Amino acid sequence: MASSRLKYLSLGVLVFQTTSLVLTMRYSRTLQADGPRYLASSAVVVAEVMKIIACVLLVFKEHSYSMRALNSILRQEILHKPVETLKLAIPSGIYTLQNNLLYVALSNLDAATYQVTYQLKILTTALFSVSMLGRRLGVYQWLSLLILMIGVALVQWPSESPSGPEKEALSAGSQFVGVMAVLVACCSSGFAGVYFEKILKESKQSVWVRNIQLGMFGLVFGLFGMLAYDGERVRESGMFQGYNTITWTVVALQALGGLVIAAVIKYADNILKGFATSLSIILSTLISYFWLQDFDPTSMFFLGAILVIVATFLYGYEGKPSPNPSRA
Repeated sequence: MASSRLKYLSLGVLVFQTTSLVLTMRYSRTLQADGPRYLASSAVVVAEVMKIIACVLLVFKEHSYSMRALNSILRQEILHKPVETLKLAIPSGIYTLQNNLLYVALSNLDAATYQVTYQLKILTTALFSVSMLGRRLGVYQWLSLLILMIGVALVQWPSESPSGPEKEALSAGSQFVGVMAVLVACCSSGFAGVYFEKILKESKQSVWVRNIQLGMFGLVFGLFGMLAYDGERVRESGMFQGYNTITWTVVALQALGGLVIAAVIKYADNILKGFATSLSIILSTLISYFWLQDFDPTSMFFLGAILVIVATFLYGYEGKPSPNPSRA
């Protein structure tokens, strides 16, 4: 009974995290407000700071709230093992790029299209798992990857628009930027996730300590990116320009959502994760259409979304490969 409750709780958490982050991020990037819009690069930096603080608190809790033990473990695992710590620089840099790309994607794509297209990370993760970890995929899994590609292609199928040619060209340009951002994010997510999994398997460090190391590099890369691309705007109006309640909600969901998922993912099997993905796609579609009103579904979209949902379930059908630990 308790196990069943935990499964349903984890399903609810997975659906809430994946749906709420996408919808609030999309809303925050399209909201018409007075003054300048918040800087995506700044949001990425703040999220890293929040993530580091949360992970430090979790390590503190793991060691019975002992400051001495916390100080010892951080010094021993981070300062005294520079080579091990430096290994995290590669996935951290890629994750920082990915987080910035997600803001670009949701500034140019509606939440439903983004949510379906981003499932291509299943394909990239599978391919990197085969090449980097030597993992073997079954027939059903290869078939699911083929169905996934067809489904995403149908979702991106151009639709006839009654609007003028100028608006149509602008929309097509934005769509292209958004899709390219998602595709690069999928590739980076697949590589960084598998690389991180490989590092976790080769060491006995706590996953929270590893995430502190990731966050430290992520903070450095994020600050560098913010100063390189938005340095002038930061000097003029500060890094917190345009922040409001919605912005802080997006940052908190991005920073802490991954930690929550890492905590509940052990209770979620492949079928449950498939249900979570399916429900998230359906909810994103409904809310984009009825609330955000920035999405006009077509028959091609529905067909593609159904194929992506089928592929998600089919991928978890044959065998049970160990889940790819997403960066918390």
